[in-house]
Amino acid sequence: MNTWATNKEAFRFIWREQRWYFPVVMAQCLFNNLAPYLTLFFSGLIVNELAGAQNKNRLLTLVIITVALNAVIGVLNLLLNAAFNIQHKKLGLHEDAIFNDKVLHLDYTNLENPEIRDMRERIFSNRNINEYGIWFFVRIVRFLIGDIINLALAVIFSTAVLTIVLINPQQAVGLVWFPIGLILLIALYTFFSRVQNKKIMKAGHDLSEDMLQINKIGRGYHAYQMGKDVRLFRLLPIFKDNQQKAFDVNRRGFSIANWLEFRFNIPMSVVNQGIAGLIYAFVCLNALLGLFAVGYVLTFVGYISRLTSSVNSLFTELGNLKGNTPYLRLYLDFFAIKNTMYQGTLPVEKRSDNEYVIEFKNVSFRYPGSDNYALKNLNLKLTIGEKMAVVGMNGSGKTTMIKLLCRLYDPSDGVILLNGVDIKKYNYEEYMRLYSVVFQDFHLFSFALGQNEAASDALDREKAEQCLKEAGFADRLRELPKGLETPLYKNFDEDGIEISGGEAQKIALARALYKNAPIIVLDEPTAALDPIAEYDVYLRFNEIVGNKTTIYISHRLSSCRFYDDIAVFHEGQLIQRGSHDTLLADVKGKYSELWNAQAQYYNENAVS
Repeated sequence: MNTWATNKEAFRFIWREQRWYFPVVMAQCLFNNLAPYLTLFFSGLIVNELAGAQNKNRLLTLVIITVALNAVIGVLNLLLNAAFNIQHKKLGLHEDAIFNDKVLHLDYTNLENPEIRDMRERIFSNRNINEYGIWFFVRIVRFLIGDIINLALAVIFSTAVLTIVLINPQQAVGLVWFPIGLILLIALYTFFSRVQNKKIMKAGHDLSEDMLQINKIGRGYHAYQMGKDVRLFRLLPIFKDNQQKAFDVNRRGFSIANWLEFRFNIPMSVVNQGIAGLIYAFVCLNALLGLFAVGYVLTFVGYISRLTSSVNSLFTELGNLKGNTPYLRLYLDFFAIKNTMYQGTLPVEKRSDNEYVIEFKNVSFRYPGSDNYALKNLNLKLTIGEKMAVVGMNGSGKTTMIKLLCRLYDPSDGVILLNGVDIKKYNYEEYMRLYSVVFQDFHLFSFALGQNEAASDALDREKAEQCLKEAGFADRLRELPKGLETPLYKNFDEDGIEISGGEAQKIALARALYKNAPIIVLDEPTAALDPIAEYDVYLRFNEIVGNKTTIYISHRLSSCRFYDDIAVFHEGQLIQRGSHDTLLADVKGKYSELWNAQAQYYNENAVS
């Protein structure tokens, strides 16, 4: 893995998303680091004056200059710190936004891909446990900029002081052994620092791997919607057990990291003291020879101390940069995922009569990573305006057919046609407008009721209320003091309302009606309703949708029996198709088997 290329790519990523971030960091680091050097320089001059001529006017001038410079730099630092905080906050918000935007714009096949889901989990785990990844990179670059600026200032000011004080370098002591010794000690410190960093990063990586599965299990433990199940099924011991496992893993991981840090801090501390001793030896010996004035002792020691500190920090952060590279690569690779689904360019024909014909021709499909076909050689034709019920056992391919129809996936084999044209050739956004789909696992968001229904801030109130009424939500709507502005759930608003599963399904149905698409698909969205309520919804929908094409999917055959066209799926294949009476007459067929099994169940309950 190329450390330089990866970090260069990350730098460009941040630069592209927040161009002013690093320039502000550079300005902030420059003035934050400049102040100590100027203070040390003028402090040395003041001490020299106190130990020498003690000229009051010169002393006063030096003090005024020192105070004035510190005041100016202090104000600039405040302004730059404020600018940095703004840029840092903007970067954080922007990074969250672009990450979410990437997720939302992934092909659905990528979104459900186990490997890509694992990538997302690892990115979150790295960020939350060790803070590795893009934000660790940002922190490292900030420190590196500061170290480089600090190092440059140390060299400039140290050279300036040496030029001033060592007027006669032939008399100086240690001009050879001092820099050599300093370089050797810094190299030794850097070696220990890099070894320490490598081992700690390895421990952090192992901790991330151990915590990944635990985090998957533990995510959402504290969601308030789970409160009922936690109490009724006494799940608290299980949660506590998993939390204890997470705590133990964390404790072991951080204990290893802390022990490693302690072990290496001892020799690093010894080397640090050696560096300090070397500096003092060089300065004091030359001061005794009269080459350093007393004030310059203070100044030069301060400069060299900051120089060695910046060098040590620089190599430490370079080690961090290398150690963070795998986590950074993971993050960048996620953004590099390409959408492969062909978007198409043909406009969807606008027909006032809604005369569209959909045809599946020898369509087969396997989910990514699976060897088994979810659909096999499906041939099915549906004319717009027709109403079809789709029945079958779990895993028979009913929902997969709808996902292919809506182009959430493309077929592995075969083709789906709309008016004789491969649906992949149509403009994707236009094609999606043909469908209003309510899946069994539909989702409502913690937005206002009207926003959930319209999927937009722009709301036709009259239309929204009518659709809610047609979906059977009118009585509940009248009870809401804020009406369509009522927030759902309490995630973001304490005035949010909790809705039942049946109410949520009615809102989802109203959302499908509000879109007013020519094709409506109900993929078991009424599972939370009782059979009578479900039957009533389907009957009502039959009247509401008029001449729209409607596909109903349900486990309950009693809700679908009034359709003239019923498709029976089994093990990924379409095995029967016809009216309720025709299918029931085939006593050996799957439909008859399912019908009799459910009818017996209902009869037994009726008797009891």
